[in-house]
Amino acid sequence: MSPFSIFLPFLLYLSFGVSSVPIGSRSILRALGDPDPPDAAIDLNTTSFDEVLRDSPASFAIVEYFAHWCPACRNYKPQYEKVARIFNGADAAHPGIIIMARVDCALKVTFFSLVLYLDFHSVKRCCVLKLLTLPSPQSQINIKLCDRFSVGHYPMLLWGPPAKFASGGWEPKKEKSEILAIDDGRTSERLLEWINKKMGSSYSLDDEKYENENLPLNASDPGQIARALYDVEEATWSAFDIIFEHKMIKSETRDPLIRFLQLLVAHHPSRRCRKGSAEILLNFDDLWPSDLWPVNIEKNATYHGNDAFKGFQICGKEIPRGYWIFCRGSKNETRGYSCGLWVLLHSLSVRLEDGESHIAFTAICDFIHNFFICQECRRHFYEMCSTVSYPFNKTSQFALWLWDTHNKVNERLKKEEESLGTGDPKFPKMLWPPKQLCPSCYRSLKKKSDGTSQVEWNLDAVFKFLVGYYGNMLVSSYKDNGLLGVGGNERSLVDDMATSTSAVAVPVGAALGIALASCAFGALACVWRSQQKNRKYFYQLHSLKNI
Repeated sequence: MSPFSIFLPFLLYLSFGVSSVPIGSRSILRALGDPDPPDAAIDLNTTSFDEVLRDSPASFAIVEYFAHWCPACRNYKPQYEKVARIFNGADAAHPGIIIMARVDCALKVTFFSLVLYLDFHSVKRCCVLKLLTLPSPQSQINIKLCDRFSVGHYPMLLWGPPAKFASGGWEPKKEKSEILAIDDGRTSERLLEWINKKMGSSYSLDDEKYENENLPLNASDPGQIARALYDVEEATWSAFDIIFEHKMIKSETRDPLIRFLQLLVAHHPSRRCRKGSAEILLNFDDLWPSDLWPVNIEKNATYHGNDAFKGFQICGKEIPRGYWIFCRGSKNETRGYSCGLWVLLHSLSVRLEDGESHIAFTAICDFIHNFFICQECRRHFYEMCSTVSYPFNKTSQFALWLWDTHNKVNERLKKEEESLGTGDPKFPKMLWPPKQLCPSCYRSLKKKSDGTSQVEWNLDAVFKFLVGYYGNMLVSSYKDNGLLGVGGNERSLVDDMATSTSAVAVPVGAALGIALASCAFGALACVWRSQQKNRKYFYQLHSLKNI
């Protein structure tokens, strides 16, 4: 190897060779179609632990610390799984309330050093890029994580808010800790009994999705809106998934979608949705060119854009989760997406500057008109948009118009749902906000002869409520979790890897960039030497001719 060689080491976590647990018959059976369902509890390690728990929408977390070689742990896993199936995943009976995870404290992995270097070929007189993979001895990657939580026996269960797990640790003798040890959870029945006693709930192992629900009525609990931000992310993903799956981007709908994306980039309450929307917007012309003519070209562009969208994560890699929290109905077919979309629109309306109000109004009306797939709903909404005869000059004007429009929609749907019996019995349509949430919003309340309510609203109080409810309270959970970038930066997986391994991590792109630059420098050196050699040869030949 010559002095021109350059070494660029960095560590990679290789999933195909990390685990010290042998691949047994159960794994083979699963690969061949074993009917056993996948694990409901989430397996975490030192690189994913903080991120997953910090980003979780759940109010509480249970973490099991175990060792894969421990017989008692293996026997306990089915008991833990029975409870995890109630709370984890899209098919859970009670999703978004408790996240149940596990950490294998004895997990061993092998890290590999991937070395890129340039070798100067002495015969070909050029640079050769070479790759070398060097394994390091196996190490228990979760040992420091388990030490953070004073794991002294297997299995060990801890309970607490997810954010407290992500930001700290646990000591058995520490007073006033929000993380608690579960001392009586040796069977699924006893663990669920402990949970019910702690939460004052009545969950059962026999609960099924959308049955035996004790849903919190968000009409009487203003704090529930803080959890709606996860539903806003879910609704954002769902909206664009519908657009791309139904190939709704055409030459005449292209501009309305761009304007709505611009609105999301500027004012979406979720930082990761703003980032994802910006990424789509930056690549929009490449995915859906403006010259979509003739029809066959438009079709090709639409298919290309639809396929390419799958590579984008408009609200982060955790979305979609497959379930709703604030917007969850007591039936599978009620609330959900439409509720999440309304919350998104209200949150956008209160984040605008005065000069942006009418632009946002136009963008939202055009978006619903072109991309909301319920034909009757979008027709009614656009009719209400068409009645606006003056521009909105202030944020309050547009926010109050949207609020009034939502109440009119609820009033119309309430009559239809009551006559057909299609409404959600636990979440009937009502005037918003209810008096228990905003007493000052009501000047007077009267019942009309047809059974509906007639309210004289205090519009100043209503606007103040909307700003607080869909503005400040909506993002409070994200501020607590540090996901808005307030007072710190988001950590990446590379950051976590570098921290956990005490090694220097060099991105692959940067390494290749440096390698190519070095190779170019080496090539220039080769050319320069060749020129010098040729010049010397030409000079000698010229001198011989003159003799």
